[in-house]
Amino acid sequence: MTYERLRLDAASRNIAGANRPIASGEPATLWRPDPVAGLAEREAAARLSHEPGHPLADADGMVRYPAVDMVDEMTTLMTASRAYEANVRAFNLLRSMLMRALEIGAK
Repeated sequence: MTYERLRLDAASRNIAGANRPIASGEPATLWRPDPVAGLAEREAAARLSHEPGHPLADADGMVRYPAVDMVDEMTTLMTASRAYEANVRAFNLLRSMLMRALEIGAK
């Protein structure tokens, strides 16, 4: 369940940061789930957008943004959400079975 939650958080952060411009010299980063460290940043490709009036535009008028694959991130959100829900249902079912076993054993 914890890993599915990490997947949800990473995909949410990647989607939220997709339109955040990257300053010159700063690497483009995306979030990824890490079972040991929680969420970890990793370097990623940047996409370029021609916006000559933007304060972060380079000499050619190009602004860098993280190259977030929205389809992949939305798919991750959906599958992680469904897996989390399935884990919660399985946990609740196990708990009810154990409670029922305790009731039977008490009689």
